[in-house]
Amino acid sequence: MSKLTKNQKVSGAKVEPGKQYKLAEACSLVKETTYTKFDASVDVAVRLGVDPRKANQMVRGVVTLPNGTGKKVRVLVLCTPDKEAEAKEAGADYVGLDDYVEKIKGGWTDVDVIVCTPTVMAKVGALGRVLGPRGLMPNPKTGTVTMDLAAAVKDIKAGKIDFKVDKQGIICTSVGKVSFTAEQLTQNAGEFLNTVVKLKPQSLKGTYIKSIFISSTMGPGIAIDAKAFGAAESE
Repeated sequence: MSKLTKNQKVSGAKVEPGKQYKLAEACSLVKETTYTKFDASVDVAVRLGVDPRKANQMVRGVVTLPNGTGKKVRVLVLCTPDKEAEAKEAGADYVGLDDYVEKIKGGWTDVDVIVCTPTVMAKVGALGRVLGPRGLMPNPKTGTVTMDLAAAVKDIKAGKIDFKVDKQGIICTSVGKVSFTAEQLTQNAGEFLNTVVKLKPQSLKGTYIKSIFISSTMGPGIAIDAKAFGAAESE
């Protein structure tokens, strides 16, 4: 195990071992424990008591963060020519179809989100091997396969994100930047966590939310009191 740097020791010392902080306290502390010279991301990791291998325990959803993500989200819209103007006016960074399909087949994935219309899914579906592993495959459940391209693009630019539990039963997502105020981080993290709570599988027996941690890039993990977000035994 590598040795801790001076900055890591200083920031880590501000976090009380074994303590579970209230969300607002943790969001204030995450700003105090950040020492990077750049505007670090703030991430929340939630460990769930689900078995992702079971289809009825897969947790996946979307949430619009009240204060945005703080990141410039690059959006590609794949659509027919009659929908291109709508996508461009809504703020999409890239708009087209056949040219981008060929670029993606060649390995190009320099975007954050891909939106498409149902009418072009036959062509987009063929890109599954490239887009799937990168989490870029459009999906009706996350609102990225839709005829209302303008609404989809605007929502994404405003802070809409999608998330899903990984093979280890963990959901991790960014909820802002350390340049955000503690209140903005609290609002964003709270919206995300409340959304996760609402997605609790009905088939689950036992504890749903096992632990919650918040941290900045390279900063220490800060435990959040999970009881405030339904970390209780199911009946």
